[in-house]
Amino acid sequence: MRITSKGQVTIPQEIREQCGLLPHTQVRFVVEGGRVLIEKEPAEGSPGSEGLQRLRRARLRTRLSTDELLALSRGEKQP
Repeated sequence: MRITSKGQVTIPQEIREQCGLLPHTQVRFVVEGGRVLIEKEPAEGSPGSEGLQRLRRARLRTRLSTDELLALSRGEKQP
């Protein structure tokens, strides 16, 4: 396995499947004793999951405009 000029590496499919690394899965890199480990981030802590939860709650309260939805997804305060 080689690292590309852009710093990319392909994780073999067997390893991705075994570890549940689907497309768009958030991961973190940990350095331990000269080794680099890739760890899957918990889904609940991912940046998108919190925004999605806010959008789901907002939909129950009121109908929002596109601009209001975008502001909500960015974590901006609503007027």
